[in-house]
Amino acid sequence: MSNKLNINEWAEEDRPREKLMTLGAEALSNAELLAILVGSGSTKETAVELMKRVLSDCGNNLNTLGKKSVRELTEYNGVGEAKAVTILAACELGKRRQASDAEQRADMGSATAIYNLLHPKMQDLDVEESWIVLMNHNYRLLKYMRISHGGISETAVDVRIILKEALMQNATILALAHNHPSGSLRPSRDDDSLTQRMKQACEIMRIHFLDHIIITDGNYFSYRENGRI
Repeated sequence: MSNKLNINEWAEEDRPREKLMTLGAEALSNAELLAILVGSGSTKETAVELMKRVLSDCGNNLNTLGKKSVRELTEYNGVGEAKAVTILAACELGKRRQASDAEQRADMGSATAIYNLLHPKMQDLDVEESWIVLMNHNYRLLKYMRISHGGISETAVDVRIILKEALMQNATILALAHNHPSGSLRPSRDDDSLTQRMKQACEIMRIHFLDHIIITDGNYFSYRENGRI
């Protein structure tokens, strides 16, 4: 009798874990997803084959699988208590996700919204920082992050890093913001230059450059609101 290979011994293109990382979870069958959870099958069948058999006995219905008991699942050769508990926990999480409301992402379509988001991060700083706010096509927040931390009067901003992050997040709208520790809302020549470079780069990448905002403790300057984008 030959032993069946564990998942980590399969050819790389056949491994569910690698398939998920390469193609995404949606590319995997239910049996493959469950095989990732249980990790191994038995001496007679692989984890995927085992999960196919379990699902077949459930009419290939995950709701039916979730109603199984630990005792019923451990009747399958290759499914111990730990694997049975893992399967049922996954089914319960799926049920709870279905019952949960989708996360409501914040609307970042205005300079005021961006200011309210970033002001708490910048209000007490004694040096300049630059942040980006990434959004989807509905101006809903995807991610915001600091991209530079600099001196008293300026901070270096690499446009390439900003665009790379936007592309990684599949953002279609982008806003830039930085603080002026001096409290002055007047844009500098460097601010103007950065705004134009950012706008041109976004146009090339087909990303909408929404705004460049200068933040002080209690107020802001918006390039877009002032007709300068």
